[in-house]
Formats: sequence, C-alpha cells, structure tokens
Amino acid sequence: MSKNFDIFAFLPTLVRARSVNFLVETLLASLLLPLAFYLPATAAEKPAVLAVVKSEDNAAQWTEISSRLQAAGVNYCVVDLAAVKNASDLSDRSVIFLPNVENIDFNQALALEAWMSRGGKVIASGAVGSTSQPGVRQLLSSLLGAYWGFPLDAPNNLQTLQGNSKDWLEPAGNEGLVLGGVVIPTGVNSRPIAIWQSQINQAAVVKSDHATVLGWRWGSSTVSPGDFDRAWLRASLSQYISLPESATVAPQNCSSAVAYESREPVGEGLQTLPYTSRESENRAEETRSRGAEEHQPSSRSVMPAPTVNRQPTTNYQQQTINNKLPADEAIERIAPPGLDGVQAFALKQELDNLIGRFESAQLAARAFSGSIANGNATAQLTNSEATAVATTGSFVGTLPESAARAVAEAKAIAKTLPQAIAQKNFAGARQQWHKAQALLWQNYPVEQYAAQPEIRAMWLDRGSIIRAGSEQGLAKIFDRLAAAGINTIFFETVNAGYPIYPSQVAPQPNPLVRGWDPLASAVKLAHDRNMELHAWVWTFAAGNKRHNQLINLPDDYPGPVIAAHPEWASYDNRGSLFPPGQGKPFLDPANPAARQYLLRLYEEIVSRYNVDGLQLDYIRYPFQDPSADRTYGYGIAARQQFQQLTGVDPTTIKPSDRDLWQRWTQFRTQQIDSFVAQASRYLKQKRPNLVMSVAVFPLSEHDRTHKLQQHWEVWANRGDVDLIVPMTYALDSYRFQRLAQPWITSSKLGSALLLPGIRLLNLPTMGAFDQIQLVRDLPGSGYALFAVENLNDELQQVFHNTQGTKVKVTAPVPYRQPFHTAAARYAHLRQEWQFLLTNERLWLKGTALNEFNTRSQNLETALDRLAQTPSVSNLAAARTALNSFQTQFKDWMRSQALENSYQVNVWSNRLTTLERLLNYGERVVLKSSSPLARQR
Repeated sequence: MSKNFDIFAFLPTLVRARSVNFLVETLLASLLLPLAFYLPATAAEKPAVLAVVKSEDNAAQWTEISSRLQAAGVNYCVVDLAAVKNASDLSDRSVIFLPNVENIDFNQALALEAWMSRGGKVIASGAVGSTSQPGVRQLLSSLLGAYWGFPLDAPNNLQTLQGNSKDWLEPAGNEGLVLGGVVIPTGVNSRPIAIWQSQINQAAVVKSDHATVLGWRWGSSTVSPGDFDRAWLRASLSQYISLPESATVAPQNCSSAVAYESREPVGEGLQTLPYTSRESENRAEETRSRGAEEHQPSSRSVMPAPTVNRQPTTNYQQQTINNKLPADEAIERIAPPGLDGVQAFALKQELDNLIGRFESAQLAARAFSGSIANGNATAQLTNSEATAVATTGSFVGTLPESAARAVAEAKAIAKTLPQAIAQKNFAGARQQWHKAQALLWQNYPVEQYAAQPEIRAMWLDRGSIIRAGSEQGLAKIFDRLAAAGINTIFFETVNAGYPIYPSQVAPQPNPLVRGWDPLASAVKLAHDRNMELHAWVWTFAAGNKRHNQLINLPDDYPGPVIAAHPEWASYDNRGSLFPPGQGKPFLDPANPAARQYLLRLYEEIVSRYNVDGLQLDYIRYPFQDPSADRTYGYGIAARQQFQQLTGVDPTTIKPSDRDLWQRWTQFRTQQIDSFVAQASRYLKQKRPNLVMSVAVFPLSEHDRTHKLQQHWEVWANRGDVDLIVPMTYALDSYRFQRLAQPWITSSKLGSALLLPGIRLLNLPTMGAFDQIQLVRDLPGSGYALFAVENLNDELQQVFHNTQGTKVKVTAPVPYRQPFHTAAARYAHLRQEWQFLLTNERLWLKGTALNEFNTRSQNLETALDRLAQTPSVSNLAAARTALNSFQTQFKDWMRSQALENSYQVNVWSNRLTTLERLLNYGERVVLKSSSPLARQR
C-alpha cells in the first residue's frame, strides 16, 4: 500500500458496514491517539491553501487533475502519499484533498487521524480507501463521516438540497451528467449536500464537521465536466477557509509552503505518543493469502501477540494499563476523535457482548466437565463458587474464583464507559475497555473441554505442504491437527495452475514437489486419524506472479494452462491479461474448452484419490471497479457468445449503457453460476458422497455480482454446494461479527451449511478463541481456520485442551451426519440447563418447569429416533417437537432473559442450528439416492 495518508481514501473501505452498528467497529478498540503534527502559519508569502495528495491510484489521471485544480483558481501544493509516514508528512495546510485515492496503509491512516485531531479538514472524491485494509476503512469512514458505497449503473444529474448547499455552490455545480456512486453517511453530524436524481434519491455528496465526500472520481473528463468539478471543489473548500475571488496558481511542494488562515482554531496541548504501526497487508483481492509465496514471514519486526498467561499481570495487560498497545494491534485499536454518546453506547455494547461470550464459554465448560465427571449433568458448585456467582449477579459457575471476580470487574467497567466518553476522557475509556478485555481473556476456560459437535476445518496451504517435504514431514502436521480437534482439512491441491500431485490432465505438476505424491499421503494420513480430506483447488485463477518468482520464471508468465492454451485466457477492458495490482491471470469462464479442462482435472482428483470433498476457490472473476473503468471478462469466447446474444461486442459497452451493461454483468455472473452447477452435478455422479464447498467473499450481494460476478446465494439455494465458507477475516471479534453474523443468520442459503473463516495471521491466541466462541454462540455449524502455517504452539495447546484429544470425545461431523449432530448438540444444550437447574440458577418453577422438562424430553427423544432411523416420518416428528419447544421457549425464559439476555439468545440460536441441520439432512440423507457416507 502507498504510504501517503489520505482521509478520503479511508472512507470507502470503512463503509462496507451499512448500519449504525458500524460505528462500534471503530469504537470497539477505542483509543484517542493524540499526536502533534504541524506548525501554525507564519509566512507572509502567497500561501498554498490546499494540500493535494498524489498516489499510485491517481497518478495516471494527474495531468487532468492538475489542469482542473488550476482552473479552480486555488493555490495548492502536492503531497506524495508514498512519503507519508506520520502526521507531519501531511504538510501544515489546514485542508487536504484526496482525489480518488483508493489505497491507504495503516501508518498513513494513523497520520491522517492525528492530523485531523488537530483541526485539519478533508475533501475526498471517488472510492477513497476502498482497497485498504478493513481496519483502515473503518477508521476512514469514521474520520470522514461517510464512505463510498457502490457505483451507479449509469450517469446521473446532481440535485443540491435546499438549505445545505444552495448558498455556497455555483450554478455550474449542478450542470451535466456525472458517472458517480452512492455515498453513505456514517456520522451523527453527517448530512447529504446533494443527491442523485433517481427514484431512490441516494446521496451524491456528504458533509460532516471535518470532511466533505464527493461521490465521483474528481478530475476525469470521462466522469464529470470540468466546470462541474471546479465548482464543487471551490464550494467544498470555502466551507473551511476564506478563498480569494481569483488567484495565480503556482503549485508548490507542500514541505516548503505555509498554511492559509483557517476559519477554525487548531487544537492545542496534544502530545505525541510512541506508537508503531505495522505495515499494511495485501489489497482486497489478496484478502486471504494462498500458497507458499504468499505465506512467507515478513522481514519486518513486530511485537509478539499476547499469550495465554495465568499470572496476575501479563506483558499485554501492562501495555494496556500503560495506554500503549503492541505494534500489531495499532490500527485495530484506535477510536476516532470526537466520540459521542452513540459510539459510547456501542463501545459498552461490545464489552457486554465480550462478557456474554465469556460467561457462555464458562457455562459450557462447567456443564460438560460435570457430566463427564459424574456421568450426567448434575455437577454442583462449591460453596465459594456459589458465593462468587451470587455476588456477580451471574448464573454461570466458574472453576476458579478469579473468573467470577473478572466478570464483576468487567461489568463495573462497562457501566462507567458512557460517563468517561461524556467527559471526553477517551484515553481513560480505552484503557478501561482493554483492562476488562485482558481480565476476561486471562480467565477464559482454556483448559477444559467445551466444544460442541461442529465442523472444525483448517486450510493446509501449499507452502506448508512443500516445506513438509515428505509423507513423514506431513504426518507431523496431521498429528498436530488431530490433537487440536480439527476434523476437516482443506488441502491445497491445485494452485496457480499447478496440481500438487502427478497429473495426467494438467500440463505439468508443481515443480516444487518432487519424489512424492502429497495428495495421496494426505488422504492416507487424514483417514488414519479420523479426519476428512477435501481437495482445495483454484478454479479460474490460473497463474500467479509470486509463484513465478519462486520457480524462476518471468513475472508475466501466465501459468502452465494459459501458456499451453492462450485462447482460454480472459482479459480486462484494456486488453491486459493481468488485472492491475492483482497478479493473477484468469481463464475465461465462458470458454467451453477451459471449462471442460477443469472438469477433467477435478474428475481426476476425485476418481484417483479417496478425497472426501472438493473446495472451489477463485470461483469468480478478478476484482473490478466499473466506475473507475476497470472491468474484466473479455475473453474470446465470452465476447463471441455475448455478441451472438445481443449483437453487441462487450468491449464497446460502458457502465453508462445501463441496460446493456446490466446484461453483460448478468452474462458473466451466469458463467460462474452455471459452472458451479455443472461441476457439482458431474462430480457427484462420480462420487455421490462428495462434499462440495466454496471459498467466497463476504461482500454484499450487490457488490459481489458487480465486482466479482460471484453469486453464491444461488449456488446454495440450488443445492449445488454443501458448505459455504466466507473469508470473514478480522483482527478483533467485533469486526469478525460484523462480517460473519449476517451470513450465519441469513435465510438465503437454502440447506447449505455456512462456515465463517477465521484468519490466524497476527491474531492473538485469545483473540482466535474469542472469535470461535462467537461462532459457537450464533446459529452456526462450525468454522474454518486459515491456515496451518499460522497455527502456533500456544493456540495448538488451547485447541488440544478445549476441543481436541485431551478429552476422548467422539462427535459426529455435521455435514456427514447431520441428524446425529442435531441429537448430540441438543444433548449438550440440555446439559447446560440441567447444570443450572441443579444449582438453582435456571429461573423455572412449578407448572412452567414441568412443561419445560416434558417438552425438552420429547424433543430429545424425537431427535435420537431420527438419528438412529432416518425417515420422512421421523424427520416430521422431530420438526414438530422442535417447533413446539421453540414456540414456548421465549415465555419460559422471560425471567432468565432479565438476568442474562445474551445467554438466552445463545440458547435460541442453538435451537435454530437444529433446524438447519434437519434441513441439510433432509437434502443429503433423505432426498439423496446415494448411500450414507461412511461414518468415521
């Protein structure tokens, strides 16, 4: 990522969360980072009033941008984004302009935050920050008070809103068609200044107290008229400084000029803190690294992640108390300046959720350990534990008394957060939040078995496979995974066009593997350890520049498949094989020969090897941005087929051609949809028990179809795939929940099961455990971890204790035995209720308790009968019993919810999970003509 810090660049990425809860994300790790950064204006020379940021994103447009800046009659200086490392690098101007800066790294984001905290204002245009890391996007969205939501399908006129912009915008600002996008307000004080003239009337310009966001790529003749751009820049700038009627524009270097007089005073008294931010990770299209070349450790030095430590004060806790954070948590732990009451509520809500997850984990561990020790779920609290529970007001029994004290202190902190925010004690609020987190993380039950029957998957990346070097080396990895309780391996089998086994279909196997067959070894090793092995294959991505470097090939080598069949390749709208900044060429999904090749390759895998499943990755087109004239999919076959359908060559279509562009987007989306259906149908004819999964992006349905042509809701609803695995990667639980929960709770996925992805890279051990607990508290069936390379010894031990072989537990795998899983999960749920009843912590008495026990037993009997004898009639009986129980559950738990609504919601979610397992079982067990898969 570039090093310049652009405020508007952060905005687009932050915007992906489209609700008020999004404010919680930035707040979640809240911390005001006060940094001094610039000197007051002192010079008498003609000053540059505006600092304009130049970056790789707008370099190609810079000539036209410069021309329009001069036409606007505003003296300006230029900031090189690549040189921005801290706030002082952003110049001493009071206003910064970010024209179409889409990529900002962590250091630049921090610099911008510090610069704005001293009173700096920002004007941003285009999809600012849209390709930055999630934490950066969130910070930008909060700083700017808005973000770029999505592009419009066609040019529109702008309409200014009376009372907002009429008094300061020149008439030219409303003249001409503009190809722009919708801007989403995110701040309490953010307001639309102008809207697009359409039926929906979505925002085109949004202004907050500190920023103005323009919903189009400023400075491009293909997007907007010159007079239009000039009028809106002057109008936006005039809100922050006094502009002369005219000026002789002489662009300067920002480092040598001085600030124009600002209308608002700059803050005083802020001091710089020693704060180091880690480098940014890959762009959006590289969200999840794949393969050896993308998993090599960076040469940069970062502080280690916090470790599980039972001592009273850990190094991590001390850093929290000192109001400083490890370097690898920098951007994820910063709250924006100017926190308000809404954000304070959000911060408190997330702490309440953390407390809820902690108590839920404690209850599960306590109930399970009691059932193991006593042969049932009637374990009772000791006197000291009962006293501690009563003191905290929590019904959850804890093994060590320190856990109860941690809950009590965390709840006390949660009550004080709104007051601290109201008093603008941001640093103190942040310190207290992290103190509470540290206390709870230290006391999580990481030494007791607490897992439910669930899918516990992990990607085994090609880099780790190659480093293993032999079956003996690979066996060590499988031993660790088995001990950790992992039951499903996504084994990287085809990467960058190279199979990792000796193929008779592919042009050549991976040259980094010699003398052994890793896939054959993996199948044997997995099955010997009662684990399932799913072949993980790249679909339409057929090469990789990074892999080329590993095997000493030119960067522009397209991979073995396209090298052998160049007519199968796809191209962007400028004729390039490699999408800009993405490094991977793609096959044309519309090419029949390319599709047939992939089917033969996958058939070879499932026929020659006893794999349990196949996972399709890169099952999409490359990332695109039609509003920036970056589109993809112009292979020979695609162009010919579309022209036959419409009479139009798609290379001649622009997004402004609304109807044709929509047909072109649908055409490409249908190529992916049809291939998934074709592959699933063909391969399951060969292997009826094969489990089909897809690794997909968790973007909104609109964004995916327009930017990736990946419409996985369709695949799920048609029954083409069994598992949807969205790459919901985040460095803290709140952001993870924002990404994962909408899909876990979605009703658009038919009977498919959903496994949210958790990326272990740079994730603290207890952060990973907390995200897994979050999944267990939602109506999900399991999770997937990326990747083996990042499974450290500490996390391995936690998994061994809590879900692995430390306790001998035989549990069904949901996608293989859905009815058995439903019965087993419900048995776990009843263990918790029985534990609480025994210890007088479940508020049910008299008739309500009798009815609860009767219906609970009826449901358990029905689920057990269905598991033992799957049939249509037994499924109907189980559903009837479940529906009857759920209907009364809310009333039974009314008093319980007053004490702990989080736990009651958890129980309700687990009942919903039973519904989904029954739906999945109906399709794969009862409606399938195939025999049941082998039971491991």
